[in-house]
Amino acid sequence: MSLNSTVSADRLHIAFFGKRNAGKSSVVNAVTAQKLAIVSDVLGTTTDPVTKAMEILPLGAVVIIDTPGIDDEGELGALRVKKSYQVLNKTDIAVLVVDSSVGKSDEDNALIQRFKQKNIPYIIAYNKCDIANINVSAENEICVSAKTGENIYQLKELIAKQSQGMENKKHIISDMLEKNDIVVLVVPIDSAAPKGRLILPQQQTIRDILDAHAVAVTVQDNELKAVLSSLAKKPKMVITDSQAFKKVSEDTPSDILLTSFSILFARYKGNLELAVSGVKAIDKLQNGDTVLISEGCTHHRQCDDIGTVKLPKWLQKYTGKTLNFEYSSGTEFPEDLKKYKMIIHCGGCMLNEREMQYRLKYAQDENIPITNYGTAIAYMNGILERSVEIFPDIAALLK
Repeated sequence: MSLNSTVSADRLHIAFFGKRNAGKSSVVNAVTAQKLAIVSDVLGTTTDPVTKAMEILPLGAVVIIDTPGIDDEGELGALRVKKSYQVLNKTDIAVLVVDSSVGKSDEDNALIQRFKQKNIPYIIAYNKCDIANINVSAENEICVSAKTGENIYQLKELIAKQSQGMENKKHIISDMLEKNDIVVLVVPIDSAAPKGRLILPQQQTIRDILDAHAVAVTVQDNELKAVLSSLAKKPKMVITDSQAFKKVSEDTPSDILLTSFSILFARYKGNLELAVSGVKAIDKLQNGDTVLISEGCTHHRQCDDIGTVKLPKWLQKYTGKTLNFEYSSGTEFPEDLKKYKMIIHCGGCMLNEREMQYRLKYAQDENIPITNYGTAIAYMNGILERSVEIFPDIAALLK
């Protein structure tokens, strides 16, 4: 896959932090060689995280994030600082920009402790070295000048050094395919489907199949039975959109492997075992319990939206209970999970692995069962065991 085609969730996320007017946004602009962030002598110019997917040599495909100052003040300032700290959840490498004429502050040291707690590799970039040079000895520290460009390339090389070994070597499905295998993908086209395009998990899965030199056949759910009958060669597997699981299972012969995009992405993000273990909490839901349904992206809600309409309806029908539902989307994820009896998350295609793992770990730490859309839907339709038989170690959890 070329750098330009790398989706944001699979790119290295590099976030720049620092106090107001430490020159953080100027350093971002110098590193990217673009006017990515607005710079000004006015304190607090950056009011929200600014994100840009791009290619930077020698780093390759990355997402650059410029954050608000960690010393912002007042009620709005506190919200901006909170936004900066939320960025940590998806940060692969952190760059702390410090004004070299002032040195590290209490806020800087507190942030460094957060880097360490979250096991985030970090670099301290002392900016304004053209007016106040600082001798640095630590391997992860460097003195730079956004104004003159001094040591900016060296900073990029230092970031690249920190990124070694972080390449995403996981596969969606290609590691389980051989050349010329046929994979049938079931993609329902209904009112909730985006016009003129496939959603990201479908696009990425097709590309992964092609990378394995296998054959991708894409159909709608009401065409599956006819297409399977017409194929001269039996498909290796059928992959379906979760909401069509029940019908697709009925139309797919038992000697053909069946799974869903959501289940594949749970594996891709490293959380399928947790999703399968957590799904059993559905059977323990009681009247009045609250379920959090969380999505990693933001999109316009349709009348039959799977997260806010279909899943709640299916859950109440399956459990026979009157349940309460709360929803989160995009980068927002509740800080307090104690009120939830379980969490059902989307496949997380728009989240990078670090942020997805943060959410899973947070739920685990709070002892809140967490699963995902595909796993929950397959479980409620009695076909989860079949849907994960492609992964023997995971299937064994259901025995």
